[in-house]
Amino acid sequence: MIHKLPIYVSGEIVRGFGRGSKELGIPTANFSLDVVKSLPESLQTGVYYGWAKVNDSEVYKMVLSVGWNPFYNNKEKSLETHIMHKFDCDLYGRTLKICIVGYLRPEQNFKSLDDLIKAIKSDIEKATTLLDTAENQKLQHAPFFSTKH
Repeated sequence: MIHKLPIYVSGEIVRGFGRGSKELGIPTANFSLDVVKSLPESLQTGVYYGWAKVNDSEVYKMVLSVGWNPFYNNKEKSLETHIMHKFDCDLYGRTLKICIVGYLRPEQNFKSLDDLIKAIKSDIEKATTLLDTAENQKLQHAPFFSTKH
């Protein structure tokens, strides 16, 4: 069962595994393990889409991986957010607020890094289309993004 969405999450951006930008060419902003553990247990692992804001930035489209990333055999569950915007600085220590809007697909393993990159690019395309709907665009302006905490 999928947890009822949307879900709002906020926390500090921490160093991840360093794979997003370097290996995949798809940078991610990562939450601490405390934030990951605060997610509802009913939120199943997989790939989601939604909105993201860093400090006082605009609210941008994002895709999000929740899980163990089987391709990399992670030992801890992670929450990795790819914000669809190029930031010209590193984001460590800044506050990331996300609104998880919808579910794209379950977590899966891949035969190669190339297959993983293709899947992520497909996820980004699907998320972009889904976030362009009027209903999902309303969430881009949710009060959560304008409050200071």
